[in-house]
Amino acid sequence: MPNSAARSTPSAAAALRPIRFLHRGAVVEVDGLAPSTTVLAWLREHAHCTGTKEGCNEGDCGACTVVVAERAAAAPGGAGATVVGELQLRPVNACLRLLPTLDGKALLTVEDLRAIAGGALHPVQQALVECHGSQCGFCTPGIAMTMAATYEQHCEAASRPTRQQLADALAGNLCRCTGYRPILDAGQRMFELPPARLDTASIAAALRALAQDPPLAYAAVDPAFGGLRRFDAPRTLATLAALRLERPEARLLAGATDIALWSNKGLRDLGDLIDLGEVGELERIESRDGELEIGAGASLEDAWAALARRVPELAEVWLRFAGPPVRHAGTMGGNVANGSPIGDSAPVLIALGAQIVLQRGSRERSMPLEDFYVDYMKNRLERGEFVRALRVPLPAAGAAVRCWKITKRYDCDISAVCAAFVLERDGEVVRSVRLAYGGMAAIVKRAKAAEAALLGKPFSEANVRAAMAALAGDFTPLSDMRASAGYRMKVAQRLLLRLWHETRADAPLAGSRTSVWSVLPRPLTAA
Repeated sequence: MPNSAARSTPSAAAALRPIRFLHRGAVVEVDGLAPSTTVLAWLREHAHCTGTKEGCNEGDCGACTVVVAERAAAAPGGAGATVVGELQLRPVNACLRLLPTLDGKALLTVEDLRAIAGGALHPVQQALVECHGSQCGFCTPGIAMTMAATYEQHCEAASRPTRQQLADALAGNLCRCTGYRPILDAGQRMFELPPARLDTASIAAALRALAQDPPLAYAAVDPAFGGLRRFDAPRTLATLAALRLERPEARLLAGATDIALWSNKGLRDLGDLIDLGEVGELERIESRDGELEIGAGASLEDAWAALARRVPELAEVWLRFAGPPVRHAGTMGGNVANGSPIGDSAPVLIALGAQIVLQRGSRERSMPLEDFYVDYMKNRLERGEFVRALRVPLPAAGAAVRCWKITKRYDCDISAVCAAFVLERDGEVVRSVRLAYGGMAAIVKRAKAAEAALLGKPFSEANVRAAMAALAGDFTPLSDMRASAGYRMKVAQRLLLRLWHETRADAPLAGSRTSVWSVLPRPLTAA
């Protein structure tokens, strides 16, 4: 390693070493590749494992889906992942996963499936063959890996997924030619074939040995930009805080579902990186005093699962937040810190009255999440500060909670408008109301004028329509490729009317009555 690597090492960082992870039954050591190298690039260009395909290279198509395994005890969040024996399995997009984040973990790809089955076709593969679940086959390796994770999950639980559960699991995998009916058939057929289970014990033993390595501190020259680039993965909150103070110019990495695109699509220099993914304290999700505290490093899947368990009305937006491979890799803290006006976490959290917890060194401060955003992609983070957690008050019993995501396609799409509402009433009078919208302004924000039109008044259709009109004073939306300004405003207004229809005192409509699926049935719900 060049001498400049040693000179760049801050006192809070560990000594430099190679990246080490388990792949195809052996420990792999990687040194000399730029820290921004993706798992997909390493698999195809360096490991010559070309079963994993490159499709969109931005996390939309799922052709590059792989499974990352880590010790379940080392992943305190874990609620949304598959736990098999001592391992936690997560399907993720290889195109969005930076190679250093595999350190201490196991990488499973489509090449592993026959080995799991002792040289024969894995039940997933055999089922896809029997049910004609593949035509061109380009998407099939990613689909097979998603199905393999589902197979392990349900075999471990001695359960069988419904077709809808299979469809939800495959929401991040695009198939353009076969169609999903035979793929879902294969998802049911695979459980009828002779079983072939992952040998979790040997993988867990190898990962326990890798856990003895010191925290990853890695450096290599990035040939695209020249100069040394560092990657540090501290394992404690205290070390992270110290490292962040010493290297405030370094970029924080929390899943890379957005940052990876800056490199592999935008061809931007990511600079030095500090990964939050190994800090166990940031992955915790805890209930206390009527609120849910979500660590900034908790995955989107775990965070949304925890929210939906406590607020069932959020289940649909959870399942429609990107696809499972993105939710397993990205974090809610990262989604909030990113500050995109079309991010779907912020409207829900703001409507629930969430506080964001920030840390700089040993100092901690908090503020309402709605006050965190200043302008488009600008926030109140100070130099050397990072997001530590989100504290989310749980709604009172009887509160009406709704969140609706409006997109061009149902699954795995970016919102044109995302609206989240929390309404409490004393009898017919609105006691408190919080209306938060994404996609309507440069930041996610509350509709204060519309709230004022409802607060302290009867929750009547006339007052709701007054609030709908008041939205014009809250927002001046823009037109873009996802929706026109006029469409956005009309949708925002009609969602308020939908809230009234579903929660009015006189004969409220069931959610099924206000959904398109009431007139366009979803056959996938059949078992």
